[in-house]
Amino acid sequence: MSEVLLFNKPYGVLSQFTDAQERPVLADWIERPGFYLAGRLDMDSEGLLVLTDDGVLQQRLSNPRYKKQKTYLVQVEGVPSAGALKRLAAGVNLKDGLTKPAKVRMLGRKPAWVWPRTPAVRQRRKIPVSWLELSIREGKNRQVRRMTAAVGLPTLRLIRTAVGGYGLGGLLPGEFILKPQLD
Repeated sequence: MSEVLLFNKPYGVLSQFTDAQERPVLADWIERPGFYLAGRLDMDSEGLLVLTDDGVLQQRLSNPRYKKQKTYLVQVEGVPSAGALKRLAAGVNLKDGLTKPAKVRMLGRKPAWVWPRTPAVRQRRKIPVSWLELSIREGKNRQVRRMTAAVGLPTLRLIRTAVGGYGLGGLLPGEFILKPQLD
């Protein structure tokens, strides 16, 4: 039976096992040979990374043609207007084309379960921040950040909370858990 490893990637960690520049990488936390990434997160993003020892599952989770939903908690600069939320939901025109429709929900304040980030997020004293939950079924490079920027809401913090049927649960940054394969 194949296994899945769910890892809460901390801010500042590369989504790879080695780095010639000796920056923090997955191998600093995970010593499980035979596990491969099913999708990536940028160094400045946090949250759920799914790794598996099953190549078929790895493809089903990471290849955009399978349209697996990925959900993010997004801290943005500013307060979203109804129009901005509607644009995010309908799809945003980016340089590389129109994004597919997204699910978006205004959260307002930071959810209580969210851990503090080190280093702390830079915030401007006179500009409010908001929190959104955004779910997409594609994976263009830095897509969520580019989508929010396109509607006038620069992303300050990005935490992936789910990929397909796998969720972050209560994992803290740097923690991982092994799970049986769902599908």
